[in-house]
Amino acid sequence: MTGMKRTTEKNLMVFSGRAYPELSEEVVDLLECGLVPQDARAFANGELYVRYEESVRGCDAFVIQSHTAPINEWIMEHLIMVDALKRASAKRITVVMPFYGYARQDKKHRGREPISARLMADLFKTAGADRLITVDLHADQIQGFFDGPVDHLMALPILTDYVKEKYGDQQLAVVSPDAGRIKVAERWSARLGGAPLAFIHKSRRTDVANEVVANRVVGDVGGKICILTDDMIDTGGTIVKAAEACMEAGAAGVIIAATHPILSDPAVDRLKNSSAMEVVVTNTLPISADQRFDKLTVLSIAPLIARAIREVFEDGSVTSMFDGHA
Repeated sequence: MTGMKRTTEKNLMVFSGRAYPELSEEVVDLLECGLVPQDARAFANGELYVRYEESVRGCDAFVIQSHTAPINEWIMEHLIMVDALKRASAKRITVVMPFYGYARQDKKHRGREPISARLMADLFKTAGADRLITVDLHADQIQGFFDGPVDHLMALPILTDYVKEKYGDQQLAVVSPDAGRIKVAERWSARLGGAPLAFIHKSRRTDVANEVVANRVVGDVGGKICILTDDMIDTGGTIVKAAEACMEAGAAGVIIAATHPILSDPAVDRLKNSSAMEVVVTNTLPISADQRFDKLTVLSIAPLIARAIREVFEDGSVTSMFDGHA
């Protein structure tokens, strides 16, 4: 009688939700593997169903889904995908969310508000996630909301390399759209050879969502090309007003750079007609043909995600991808 043989070889399997399969395809092309085939559909009442068409037992699973509109539907599909993997005996489940839904609700600004970013982390943990990979969280502390490892990737090198190459020979200033994001602007400044820093002082209305009251530039931007950086562009109101404030303060031009192009209406019109020379984003979220415009440049995040997946799979170091600046 022959003894049982135990295979110790690790098996990488990548799964994609239906929110943005193009990004997942790009990632698996770089990893030189395919996406696992699945049957995913919605029932008549909107309930979702997912079933994998091959065995996932003992695999190292990476489940990619971008939390784009309709965001609640795609988050639910993401959770169901994780649950299906857990119940089919996947060995380790890593949730890859290039854009973390609900990240802006990371603390209570007023009484009786939810902390939905924490709830999101709890939902994925309950569904069976062992690990999260995400890009440019709205607030760093969200990493602590998930009970397990969180690989927080930064689009900074991709964005700064592009800006350096295109505008490096000009006088630049890095401008933070608000005082709270000055730390990110400092990292930009360091990567752009110590470009001077400025920030927009603004007051926000608490009774109206996405509305900013007043803007003024703190810092000298006169005669410089301002790099206005933010983690996301939603309706575009904040960043477009900040671009106007820079121009009024004597800037030679404005480039808007952001990781996540949510681009809810009327963002495209606002950006198209803004004083910005160029709007540079990554493809963490899908950008439809009617959301594209002449000033928009989209850089791919796929190489960053593929590299992080490889490092996690091979038990390497994700931190080393960012020179230790995790």
